[in-house]
Amino acid sequence: MIPDEKTVKRMWDKYHLPLDKKIHCEMVRKVVLYIARKINEKNFDYRVNEHLLIASALLHDIDKNIDKLPGECHPDAGVRILKLEGMDEVAEMIRTHPLHMICDSNQAFWTIEQKILFLADKMTKQNIIGLEKRFGLWRSEDDDDASHRILDASYPKVVALRDEILQLAGITEEELILLMK
Repeated sequence: MIPDEKTVKRMWDKYHLPLDKKIHCEMVRKVVLYIARKINEKNFDYRVNEHLLIASALLHDIDKNIDKLPGECHPDAGVRILKLEGMDEVAEMIRTHPLHMICDSNQAFWTIEQKILFLADKMTKQNIIGLEKRFGLWRSEDDDDASHRILDASYPKVVALRDEILQLAGITEEELILLMK
């Protein structure tokens, strides 16, 4: 099942999603929907599932305020919750959105919807700020070597993904940032 926005908001309440994450998820929803519509307008090779993208954008951080089971990290608990709620398609979407997934050679990269969600999440804080600023924030927030290794390894791959997706949409990152403000 792919939930409607009313169901999503009930889940936010049920799982106590913090306000800052709600704002972030709403902005990611706005970005994914814009990109999806541009791709659908311009490209006959792809038909982006906007309904799945909206639900996934709004639920991708659903596990930020819940207890994790032993061995779970973000978004493992979210995947578990969404499967329990009968939302397997959305669970699969959010499973691939963490930054480190782009470096995992065992993860075939993904559907067009997964790529769009991944990219929009990486370009967005509470507002869309773009990849360079977002990665800069992560560098300033995380001072451990392991985090910096992931940032260093993932950045060129995320830039390549950005270029691929935004080329399909027929826009630049700068144009997208201006349009979303």
